[in-house]
Amino acid sequence: MIDVERLSVSYPGPAAPVLSEVSLHIDEGDLVLVTGRTGTGKSTLLGAINGLVPRFSGGRMRGTVRVAGRSVAEHAARDMADLVGFVGQDPLAGFTTDVVEEEIAYGMEQLGIAPDVMRKRVEETLDTMDIADLRRRSLRSLSGGQQQRVAIAAVLAAQPQVLVLDEPTSALDPTAASDVLAAIGALVWDAGLTVVLAEHRLERVMKQVDRVLWLPGGGRAELGPAPEVLARADVVPPLAELARAVGWAEVPLSVREARRRVQRDRLEPRLVGRPAVPVGPTTVRARGLGVSYGPVVALDRVSLELDAGRVTALMGRNGAGKSTLLWALQGALRSTGELEVAGADPRRLGARAARRIITLVPQTAADLLYLPSVAAECARADRDADAADGTTRTLLERLGLDPPPGADPRDLSEGQRLGLVLAIQLAAGPAVLLLDEPTRGLDYEVKHRLCAVLRGLAADGTTVLVSTHDVEFAAAVSDRTIMMADAQIVADGPTREVCTASPGFAPQLARVLAPRPVLTLDDVDWSGAKAARP
Repeated sequence: MIDVERLSVSYPGPAAPVLSEVSLHIDEGDLVLVTGRTGTGKSTLLGAINGLVPRFSGGRMRGTVRVAGRSVAEHAARDMADLVGFVGQDPLAGFTTDVVEEEIAYGMEQLGIAPDVMRKRVEETLDTMDIADLRRRSLRSLSGGQQQRVAIAAVLAAQPQVLVLDEPTSALDPTAASDVLAAIGALVWDAGLTVVLAEHRLERVMKQVDRVLWLPGGGRAELGPAPEVLARADVVPPLAELARAVGWAEVPLSVREARRRVQRDRLEPRLVGRPAVPVGPTTVRARGLGVSYGPVVALDRVSLELDAGRVTALMGRNGAGKSTLLWALQGALRSTGELEVAGADPRRLGARAARRIITLVPQTAADLLYLPSVAAECARADRDADAADGTTRTLLERLGLDPPPGADPRDLSEGQRLGLVLAIQLAAGPAVLLLDEPTRGLDYEVKHRLCAVLRGLAADGTTVLVSTHDVEFAAAVSDRTIMMADAQIVADGPTREVCTASPGFAPQLARVLAPRPVLTLDDVDWSGAKAARP
């Protein structure tokens, strides 16, 4: 179905080619997972499959890419639309209309599909993606996760032969991600759809894939069976960490398989307690905080307190009110109820003064970047925060991200842009840091570094609240977890208790080793367990 021969892609500048002499073949009906560290060329490879690269990305491409025998170099992207459907990392940027059902129908209209067929497909796709209740909603009124499901639905409705997805579950809660991936898997198995998807949260999708395409960097690509490729890849999902810790040659692809291996090998890990986290004074107090948009109640009389020195995770389904709560705490929304942050109400302060006590890294972090270079953004952040020259750049390096000073922020990867925005926001030295889905676009290594940075900030006395659908990240970074549903807080307690109480929000290791109270690999010592194996 997809043939790539000696594909090389390079962009202007001294950097080496992103892809170099890549050759591979993907069979019809395969589900292939593309993985690799941030910046290794995953999005470039996906874009080359339907002709977006280099036409819309710039750069230079050599080699050939054929889909069902059709050369992408000889056909414009619009001429590949009947064959290849593409969903990028930012769904909102790809929308053409204003209303959900109109967006789903738009692609079919461009392909000249008959109105009666379009009507039927719209209904089928709304049901497949479980978004029928959103059909008349404005696209801009949806949460990030809802927008992502609509974007996938709009592509599926045109019934392409190949579906290319770039981070399709990055904004979805665990249950929604499972539903979407199950729907895609059903199309692969029942309709012969060929799917190529890039995903950083491998634990969500690896059990469904036929093969893994690993981009190790240096322009190279390796395609092979998932258990073998993941065993040597430098992207290490939780089950791969477990396999390496206990010495398994191949990576189990599902919780069920991992549990069976643990039982087969009679592994009995020793539990290691986490050190107690000293908690400082309460810095955030909210009482009866409410936000409404006309008849829609987005935040329903929420009360909570947050303490200095602690990282708190905020979780819940898409549309539960998590982002609204963050914006309300920052004082950026018109809200009712009482709010006190570091002794002041941010709703009554100017933006500059409020930023010194509480700051937010939004879900679409790139919205805060508007200058032509990384250096200009860093210098402006230093001035706005009245910080010493180089403060923002130093914070960026602490994250393990070091983009060239002259690089345009729009040319950075998602992870690099997030790191830049986080450094900009931290330059003001706020007492409270809020983050909305900060791990979107981040590989495991960068997430580990982000976890260390946030825990380090908490240790220095910062109050950190992280809204996330990434259960593995929440388990590693947080001491306390708040769960939201229907604009209210429905659970609040230690992360170990809240995250393991629901299978949907439990990390993989917790499910593998249940009923042991384990969240991450750091909670267990495998040395004795390995020695005890027959």
